[in-house]
Amino acid sequence: MTPLIDSTPGTAWPWPPILRASVGWHVAAVGAGVLVPGALPWAVGAIVLNHALITGAGLTPRSSLLGPNVTRLPEAAAARREVAITIDDGPEPDVTPQVLDLLDAHGQRATFFCIAERVRSQPALAREIVARGHSIQNHTAQHRHNFSFLGPRGFAAEIAKAQEILADVTGQKPTCFRAPAGLRNPFLEPVLHRLGLRLVSWTRRGFDTREGDAAKVLARLTRGLQARDILLLHDGNAAHTSAGRPVLLDVLPPLLERLRAERLKSVTLTEGLRT
Repeated sequence: MTPLIDSTPGTAWPWPPILRASVGWHVAAVGAGVLVPGALPWAVGAIVLNHALITGAGLTPRSSLLGPNVTRLPEAAAARREVAITIDDGPEPDVTPQVLDLLDAHGQRATFFCIAERVRSQPALAREIVARGHSIQNHTAQHRHNFSFLGPRGFAAEIAKAQEILADVTGQKPTCFRAPAGLRNPFLEPVLHRLGLRLVSWTRRGFDTREGDAAKVLARLTRGLQARDILLLHDGNAAHTSAGRPVLLDVLPPLLERLRAERLKSVTLTEGLRT
């Protein structure tokens, strides 16, 4: 099995081109502001523009400007007719067991990006996820709303704590990471590299944390659906239908039927990311 991205701990972190360019941009701007008469306002503007670009990249979950970001399974997955259903923010005791039953009934596998503190409070449920053939990956320890504003120490503490909890409860060390809401800043990738984690976002999402209409969520996930897609849903923090059900539970059955009709197989990221 060959990893899609080399995140081997201990190897040198490869600076993304945008950050290399940013350093050069800052040096050039400062030099111009100091040495060229009248250039200071232009230099300040150039630096502000550079920071705006980097901030924009961090606010774009599928962007790879700040470092490697898996948005689709590798080319080899196309021949295997594989997709990856990923389910975030659990485990949720009132929802996740029903999700597991639906997946089992259709013979499909999923990846659960779990909040580690929830795993610690629901260890039996987390172990059941793994026992049924699914994968649990790192979605931070607490799912902090200010996650994208953390610095290197904050990222390291939050993510390493989650690694420790998840490995201790499930017996499996995560290899993939997803940031809360997909938001981040340039300090994240060096931490992931050091911890041997790869950043995974998605190909398409249902916006099921705010949309309670199952038909609309399903349409977003299946419009143009094809092999290699990574789909994002939520068992925790899920919106509810007009009948009061977590929308995921009404979306999964027709989604899984669509996969069967298209001869697509949902696999865990651990399986799907092999090349």
